[in-house]
Amino acid sequence: MRRRPVGLVPFEAMEKGSHKNQNTRLCFLASLSAFFWILLLYFHFVVLGRGTTVVEESVQSGPVRFQSPLVNVESVPARVTDARVEEEKQPYTDARVEEEKQPPVVKPVKKPAAESVVNYPFMRALRTVENKSDPCGGRYIYVHNLPSRFNEDMLKECKSLSLWTNMCKFTSNEGLGPPLENVEGVFENAGWYATNQFAVDVIFNNRMKQYECLTNDSSIAAAIFVPFYAGFDIARYLWGYNISRRDAASLDLVDWLMKRPEWGIMGGKDHFLVAGRITWDFRRLSDEESDWGNKLLFLPAARNMSMLVVESSPWNANDFGIPYPTYFHPAKDEEVFVWQDRMRNLERKWLFSFAGAPRPGNPKSIRGQIIDQCRKSKVCKLLECDFGESKCHSPSSIMQMFQSSLFCLQPQGDSYTRRSAFDSMLAGCIPVFFHPGSAYTQYTWHLPKNYTTYSVFIPEDDIRKRNISIEERLSQIPPEQVKIMRETVINLIPRLIYADPRSKLETLKDAFDVAVQAVIDKVTRLRRNIIQGRTEYDNFVEENSWKYDLLEEGQREVGAHEWDPFFSKPKDEQRDQSTEAAKNSWKNEQRNQS
Repeated sequence: MRRRPVGLVPFEAMEKGSHKNQNTRLCFLASLSAFFWILLLYFHFVVLGRGTTVVEESVQSGPVRFQSPLVNVESVPARVTDARVEEEKQPYTDARVEEEKQPPVVKPVKKPAAESVVNYPFMRALRTVENKSDPCGGRYIYVHNLPSRFNEDMLKECKSLSLWTNMCKFTSNEGLGPPLENVEGVFENAGWYATNQFAVDVIFNNRMKQYECLTNDSSIAAAIFVPFYAGFDIARYLWGYNISRRDAASLDLVDWLMKRPEWGIMGGKDHFLVAGRITWDFRRLSDEESDWGNKLLFLPAARNMSMLVVESSPWNANDFGIPYPTYFHPAKDEEVFVWQDRMRNLERKWLFSFAGAPRPGNPKSIRGQIIDQCRKSKVCKLLECDFGESKCHSPSSIMQMFQSSLFCLQPQGDSYTRRSAFDSMLAGCIPVFFHPGSAYTQYTWHLPKNYTTYSVFIPEDDIRKRNISIEERLSQIPPEQVKIMRETVINLIPRLIYADPRSKLETLKDAFDVAVQAVIDKVTRLRRNIIQGRTEYDNFVEENSWKYDLLEEGQREVGAHEWDPFFSKPKDEQRDQSTEAAKNSWKNEQRNQS
């Protein structure tokens, strides 16, 4: 028997097992390679594919979500939408990182809730309200730094601001005019100025410089102020200039604003400006040289802004009435309180009074009948205003008459409104209006909606056609009710006056404060409606603008109104009346200075 060599045993055993080990190794390498390719393919098609899909969906769906019913092409330019989409494309947010870390789960595709929230450019401004430690949260105002040709240069050329009035003295003292001497004891010794009724442009701008919540960061602004002296601008060119000259500054302003990044946030719907004239000076409907005024308020861009004027249009939605300036501009609360107490304690010997002139050239005016009734009454004080020297041009004479009267008659002037209405209320005199456009539909920010609490309304037709006795009507009001109404008027005084721009009232809110807060509230509502994809009103009709201002909280639609006859006129008649009113206003200014 031949014995197998001992040295061969291990080698043979290895040789026999080599095929088995080799197969195992090959299987391992093949599995490792397959796993690597599966992992690579998974990462490419699942992880990267899903991230790309999210971005693509965001880009595709972005503009659709942004176009709410309230937002149109004018109000939200494409550049705002593009900016938002670029923000959504950024992949390195915490939410995106967390999303990529999650393992794939087979379930119906559903967008995360965060993706459905649109990050509008004004969201940061809205969020400032939530910061309870910030007293300016939700109240910040950004002021455009306009070139001086839009404001200060006009003041340097103040002699050119009016053909008949030297406006240089009226633009002094930050727009308040020269101080009034209290020779007859009608005023107080401080805070009284010979203020021009058309000086709101500069007064408001200087008050804005003292506003406690100004910001240089427009992204947190609740509203954006445009310090353009629109009233002074048009005053320079109304007589003897062609329409190109009248429109030049307005077109220049709009062009400047639309190039600013702040404009793109809301297409100008968060912008506001002030003009110390009636709206009809800015609403020229044609390009005929004989037509009146400029077309600032009809420019497409300007229609998005809010313009504060001393008389607004009942048929348009982009202007809002603010008070005419009075002679009283207190520097501190105490000056207001002293004046209010004095008005409460005055003895008023006249039942009613009227300061004004007839309008013989206007067949619809009731001024002639009012003057006749006052002349015949033993309880009426009449201050007739006519050519040449007149006590109507004396602040002391006017205020003295108002202070001695229970009721002050305020018929339409050359247009719906009169400065006299605010002078009379400053004197604690209850105003009597004959047209709702003289106050009730004008100053809805500053006066109570329930006009019966502070005034008396006698429709014009009661005087024109029925010859109602004003004395008899006012005598029927019980003395106790008269006292309550007068107290309401006196309590309204702070919100009807413009405080001295060089100081700040401590606790009281003046006409400036009320107007600014109203603009902020308006812009804030608009922004929230855009986010919610809704409009503020149902079936909005701009020609009924005056009705919407009278709606109560929560009301969204207007219907028939008792004042419809006062405002329901053919468009051509509205246009003619508005143009004529503006022209007559200027003629009256010329007459007062003659």
